[in-house]
Amino acid sequence: MKVLEKRERRLGEKLFLKGDRCAGPKCALTRRSYPPGSHGKKRHRGLSEFGELLREKQRVRFLYGLDDRDVRRYTREAALKSGVFSSNFWRMLESRLDNAVFRLGFAPSRRVARQMVLHGHIVLNGRKVNIPSAQLKKDDVLSLKESSISSPLFGELDSRLKKIEAPSWLLLDKAKKSAKVAAIPEADNLEIDFNATKIKEFYSR
Repeated sequence: MKVLEKRERRLGEKLFLKGDRCAGPKCALTRRSYPPGSHGKKRHRGLSEFGELLREKQRVRFLYGLDDRDVRRYTREAALKSGVFSSNFWRMLESRLDNAVFRLGFAPSRRVARQMVLHGHIVLNGRKVNIPSAQLKKDDVLSLKESSISSPLFGELDSRLKKIEAPSWLLLDKAKKSAKVAAIPEADNLEIDFNATKIKEFYSR
C-alpha cells in the first residue's frame, strides 16, 4: 500500500489508487505534498520534454493498474483503429471489465476490482469471468456472483452504492447489484483529464 502512495506523491497528483482514503486527511499526498525520497522537499527544475511524456504515460499506468506492455499494446491498437486515436485509446481503457466494476462502485478501487474479477466474484452475461482486461460491449450485463454478495469483501457495498454515481454509459441497478452497458464510453466520461497524444509520442520515440 505504501508503494501506491509513493506513486501518487511522485506524480504530485491524486489518482485515488487507495479508494476513499485518498479523499480524506489520511491521504499521503495531503500529508506530504512532495515527492518521496531524501531529496523530495528540494526544489526541482521543470520536467524535460521526455519527462512530460513519461509522466503522462505513468499517470495512465498507475490509474488503471496496468503494466507498461499493456499501455504500449493499447496505444498500438488505438493507432491501428479507424477514427481519432485518443477516443480509441480511452474507449479501450474504460471498457475493461475491472474498470467497470470500480466505476459501478462494486469495488473501492481498481486494484480491488481487479482482485474481485480474478477471484471469480463477477458475472458477465450470465457466466463467471476472471479476466480483468476483458473488453465490454454495448448491451453486456455484469453483476456480482450471487454467492459472493454475503462475503465480507462486500460488507460495505450497500453504503458505497448509495454514494456512487455511475458514468452515463453504464446503467446501474443498485438493488439487483447489476448493470448494463448502455453505450460505448467516450472521453468525456473520464475521471481525470489526460493527454493521450503524449502517450502516443512516448512510444513513437
